[in-house]
Amino acid sequence: MNKEIYITDYNCVTPMGFDVESNWKAILQGKSGVALHKVVDNHEAFFVSKIDSEKLEEKFNNNFNNKDFTRLEKMFLLSLKPLVERHPISDQTAFILSTTKGNISLLKNESSLPEGVYLSNLAQKLADFFGFKTKPIVVSNACVSGVMAIAVAKNMILAGNYKDAFVVAGDEISEFVISGFNSFQAIGSEPCKPYDKNRNGINLGEATAAAYITSTPSENEKFRFKVLGDSAINDANHISGPSRTGDGLFASVQNAMNEANISSEQIDFISAHGTATLYNDEMEAIAFNRMDLQNVPLNSMKGYYGHCLGASGLLESIISMQSALNNTLIPSKNFEEMGISQDLNIIKENKSAKIKYILKTASGFGGCNAAIVLEKA
Repeated sequence: MNKEIYITDYNCVTPMGFDVESNWKAILQGKSGVALHKVVDNHEAFFVSKIDSEKLEEKFNNNFNNKDFTRLEKMFLLSLKPLVERHPISDQTAFILSTTKGNISLLKNESSLPEGVYLSNLAQKLADFFGFKTKPIVVSNACVSGVMAIAVAKNMILAGNYKDAFVVAGDEISEFVISGFNSFQAIGSEPCKPYDKNRNGINLGEATAAAYITSTPSENEKFRFKVLGDSAINDANHISGPSRTGDGLFASVQNAMNEANISSEQIDFISAHGTATLYNDEMEAIAFNRMDLQNVPLNSMKGYYGHCLGASGLLESIISMQSALNNTLIPSKNFEEMGISQDLNIIKENKSAKIKYILKTASGFGGCNAAIVLEKA
């Protein structure tokens, strides 16, 4: 008999709150973390979603005594702590870290590579702090990392390598990241508008998110979401530009839904990638139409959180599960008028709905794409 894999617990640290409840409340009220911030010294302010550093420091000091951590590491520890307190760690527990840049800020004004910059060292430091016994696994595959980390946990447990897994995902706003995206003119000059006619680019964001994934849920879990199917396909279209035909995303969604044994009609909600760049949103519209998913209610959460890179896939999966638990579809913030060549059913207001099957997708640089199907159990 095939094992069933469940997400039974999660947490997040974002500009809108340091737990899931405060984030959900803010989203229901239509709030956003996106605001003008000065990030690069010799440059004007950018619209980004940034955590208040003073509040972060205060929250960290209330929970931890150890001060020997970077800002990003503090975000990771805060998101993981409640989960580690609720679920025992054994020698068959995996620790999976999703990030695209890790402690890249440590490179500033350095002539040699600090040890903390290596993603493997970052993962080991976090694992050691909480007492994980297995070697950490790092998933760093551009903007699909957060979705892929869930898939890696599921497949590792199915293969019998582990009994359960803690997945943590995160990235922070840094001069390095802002400069990189700005160099190819991808950053929007206003709060981002995924799928909208007047969209003009992304807002970057920062967050950490954590999830507990297991094949043996206890009777005490408040909820269970079964990870039914997953897939990650790279169409190798271009180093930064998405495929014009949506091939990789189409194949990822098709594979994930085939494994889940779910039809297009059964999907209740799509949490899409929706970065508000011209080409990404167009590519997604083409891929979803090819899969006959154009009528399924869909949103992008980038208007609330910005694009949180390695955290976005896991964070948006968590908010999607929260939507399902509360039987509420949340709008794709800042969307007003369709700006893609093929229509999608973009959610415009808070709406009551029964949500059983969720499709979560992500796409990223280098042609990578990923999809997972979740079922509210």
